[in-house]
Amino acid sequence: MLEILGDFLGLKAPPKGDSLVPESFLNGTALRKNVSGREQVFSKVFRWRLPDGHAREPASVEVAGSFTHWQKVPLMHDGTLGIWQIMLEHIRNNHTHRYMILVDGQPAYDKYNDGLAIPQGPEEKQYQIMTDKGPRVFMLFAQTK
Repeated sequence: MLEILGDFLGLKAPPKGDSLVPESFLNGTALRKNVSGREQVFSKVFRWRLPDGHAREPASVEVAGSFTHWQKVPLMHDGTLGIWQIMLEHIRNNHTHRYMILVDGQPAYDKYNDGLAIPQGPEEKQYQIMTDKGPRVFMLFAQTK
């Protein structure tokens, strides 16, 4: 059975007593890489729209998260559609990221988030929003198709 699995994965049978699974799989690095050896990444479009009933447009809309090392990245305003948006590329896949949308430097709700998480660490706590269940940051589930 191990020989069949090894053939399927392109691995030779290990010497008696050794593992069939390469060490890189055991430490998790190979799990994030595709067959060409590159780390699996994806792109995500972040959007924010002025809430109904608000007429004053903000001076800035930004996103900051674990995928930007909590550095603020500005969203571009599209006056025709009335939204702010940006596509971020090379976001690490198979990982749950945390982020916040900042409007004029203040945390704002993102209706497109994948869920809410309790903030951990000073980076997340500086951007948290208050909910009826306490402070939260947004989650982005990055998974392959």
